[in-house]
Amino acid sequence: MARYIVTGGIPLNGHASISGNKNSILALLPATLLANSPVTLHNVPQIADVAAVVKILELLGCRITGLGTSTLTIDPSHIRNVVIPPELTKKVRSSIMFLAPLLARFGKAELGFPGGDTIGKRAIGTHFDALASFNTKFKVSPNLVSADFSPAKKDVLVFLDETSVTATENSLMLAASLPVTTVIKNAASEPHVVDLGEMLIKMGAKVTGIGTNTITIVGADVSTLQGTTHTVSSDYIDAGTLAIAAAITGGTLTISPISPTDMHIILLYLGRFGIKYSWPKTDTLKIHPSQLSVDPEKLGIRQKFQTNIWPGFPTDLMSPLITLATQTTGTVLLHDWMYETRMYFTDKLVQMGANVTLCDPHRVIVTGPTPHYGRHLTSPDIRAGMSLLIAALVANGQSEIDHVEIIERGHEDPVGRLQALGAKITRVASEHEV
Repeated sequence: MARYIVTGGIPLNGHASISGNKNSILALLPATLLANSPVTLHNVPQIADVAAVVKILELLGCRITGLGTSTLTIDPSHIRNVVIPPELTKKVRSSIMFLAPLLARFGKAELGFPGGDTIGKRAIGTHFDALASFNTKFKVSPNLVSADFSPAKKDVLVFLDETSVTATENSLMLAASLPVTTVIKNAASEPHVVDLGEMLIKMGAKVTGIGTNTITIVGADVSTLQGTTHTVSSDYIDAGTLAIAAAITGGTLTISPISPTDMHIILLYLGRFGIKYSWPKTDTLKIHPSQLSVDPEKLGIRQKFQTNIWPGFPTDLMSPLITLATQTTGTVLLHDWMYETRMYFTDKLVQMGANVTLCDPHRVIVTGPTPHYGRHLTSPDIRAGMSLLIAALVANGQSEIDHVEIIERGHEDPVGRLQALGAKITRVASEHEV
């Protein structure tokens, strides 16, 4: 496994360009299978998860140009295969997103169970329930999911038992391929769901309510959905992560392009930690050097920071927020009710010197600020790994972080981007990369 060597104590200064939304592209790529002609995607993030999904597309028979660049063109007209083996699906959680487009085109699909990060159970039962509303039948074995689909002849109502992003997206894709009206209730409303809905509209589906919890889709026959060109929206998780990294190191950083709407709850929380920011341009966020401190009581209530369904605080930023709390004056409770093991990486922050109490699998209490010291660490998942990297940027001395391929699954060129901002960081390749 490759590793990062980081020397801390250097403020991040300059400008950072935000990558395309990781969660968007991992839905948009499978959705290209619905088109009857090539789809071109711009602003594609250069991350390992994209490479894993591209391998699946190629296995299915897609012809892809632009590999290794931020613009991909996918021609799905030659796909014949409906089987995705476990050795590919285990590499990326979003492989579950191939269910709907394969069912739409062929009426059947077979894929291994999805892999990805180990941050909780993240059961896929909501996907089965949602797609069953369209007359899909499932067979599940220890390693494989098989599905058969008979297109609905009447309007469809999908009520999700949880506001699942990926189950909403799977439902959106299948609904777009049917010439009936589908209503999805308790739908997710994240920016990446909006991204998918906008591309499906360009392809020929009629979608209303996107960005709300009730989405209505008037689909088209799958054979008539057209190829299109779509630009992936900017990644607000990337923007929030860089904002925290700048603030924790005491730097001055501009970040663009990013939509202010996508940053509302993120900046509300960061502001409560004392982070100062401004908008010098409508798509440019500026982080100023700040005195990090959290009011111990806000209107008489002790501070609590909790993930929530969008537009609440996103779970993907909880790990960086915990690292921020270790360098902030005050004591706070941080709660992520979504994933059972999101908080387990905090033992590594404690090794570095942080004062973190793990209350249960979902909650930690952090008292700061505490000095951090360089340590030898291992990245456990994408977001926790990036959070440890942020901690290393502010630590005294040198840190080594192993298994950084995990970080690179979801963050574009961490080393190059941080070096451009002044960080002292190098990447040591693993033996098989040399």
